[in-house]
Amino acid sequence: MRTLAGQALCLCLALGSGGSPAEEPAPAEATVPAWKSDLPPLPELTPPSAEVLEKSIRAGVDFLVSRQNANGSWGGPTETKGLNIYAPIPGAHHAFRSGASGLALYGILASRDQRASTKAAIDKAEVWFLAELPRLRRAEQTTTYNVWGHAYGLRALCALYEYRAGDEPKRSALKALGAQQVELLQRYEDINGGWGYLDLDATITRKPSGIPTSFTTASAMIALHEAREVMGLALPEREVDRGLRFLQRQQTPDFAYLYSDNHRYRPRYPINRPAGSLCRSQACSAARRYFGDEAVTDEILKEWLKRLILRNGWVDIARKRPVPHETHFQNSGYFYYYGHFYATDCIALLPEADQLVYYQNLATILLPKQEKDGSWWDYPLYSYHKPYGTGYVLATLSRCRDGGMGKRPDAK
Repeated sequence: MRTLAGQALCLCLALGSGGSPAEEPAPAEATVPAWKSDLPPLPELTPPSAEVLEKSIRAGVDFLVSRQNANGSWGGPTETKGLNIYAPIPGAHHAFRSGASGLALYGILASRDQRASTKAAIDKAEVWFLAELPRLRRAEQTTTYNVWGHAYGLRALCALYEYRAGDEPKRSALKALGAQQVELLQRYEDINGGWGYLDLDATITRKPSGIPTSFTTASAMIALHEAREVMGLALPEREVDRGLRFLQRQQTPDFAYLYSDNHRYRPRYPINRPAGSLCRSQACSAARRYFGDEAVTDEILKEWLKRLILRNGWVDIARKRPVPHETHFQNSGYFYYYGHFYATDCIALLPEADQLVYYQNLATILLPKQEKDGSWWDYPLYSYHKPYGTGYVLATLSRCRDGGMGKRPDAK
């Protein structure tokens, strides 16, 4: 029996290696990355003309110049409603005003408006920042809203530093204040890494021990990056490294980002899914790229730009709603212009030949949302919402213009 079995085995081997060749193995199916979505192409559109874009930017500047406070800032603790954002006085409002004023001034400077009234508004704002920003601290243990003031104050200082080219005394003062803001961001970094804005458990610690969030961290990181690139400021390596690792921990396989550190055990809550991260992923991925994280590729940036454009309704439906997180995927109105602003950072990181189509789509989305008074706003926040919203959109549209859709007013 063994002999017969052996002969049969030899015969099978001989036939298998003989006249007819062995079948080729089927090619392995390509693995689709977890971040890849089955998105349709971007819509065919007729982009707004350079004239329409510039007219809109000019109207936004006019709004901010006309609504500037007498002391040079923007916004205040007025226009309350039935449900007001928690704001311990007076520190929370100092933070809100610093952040809103930083964005308003940043948007005006990005516009490159050359009119005398605009230059006068910039001068007034500069005086206010030099006097008030050094005093900004957290309101109490429950809130670190001041992080927003430090981040957007720092970005306004960077824009002023460029604006004051050739005026070394003013540049020196701006740089010194910028260095202080970097130091304060270092001070208010969370003990778990990253930055947040609330600690409702009110644990009393020298450094905040609250709820670091992905988007607050990204905002602080991008402000630090700009301070280094524009003013040559030294950054705190330990805090920057911890911030980068925090953002990496917050990322899910599809490159959505968890809302905050305490969501790491609930990664599929609606707000942590892609439709809930449409306006966070832009800032978080851009921050990682700025600090050398090669895991965020151009293709991932493009994917999430397309998501924001094609699925814009998931966040647009939250715009102007007075209750945070009340709509689909727990989106809030104040996500809206934030996400589009940081989308332009992602666009700028792409090869130049790939940028224009995304700028055109963003401008097409944002222009119709301008109010009759020239402002943009997405969430009722005392009287800070129109200054910060208009600042975000002015900066966004100015980048669209400078990215190929128009011509800067100060261009030679």
